[in-house]
Amino acid sequence: MTQYRFVTKERKGKWYDRLAQAQAYAQRIGAGFLDAKGRFVAYRGTILEMRQKPTAA
Repeated sequence: MTQYRFVTKERKGKWYDRLAQAQAYAQRIGAGFLDAKGRFVAYRGTILEMRQKPTAA
């Protein structure tokens, strides 16, 4: 399963299992916001990181 988080120069967001979750919480770290139509708008310099969810040992 792929996980997502947004990164700015100063902060890194938490990893989320759904892209929509990462987008919804991105404003907490200053990475972007959801517009009036619910679309994500990233601020300049924001990076979306993706990884495969680590498997439990």
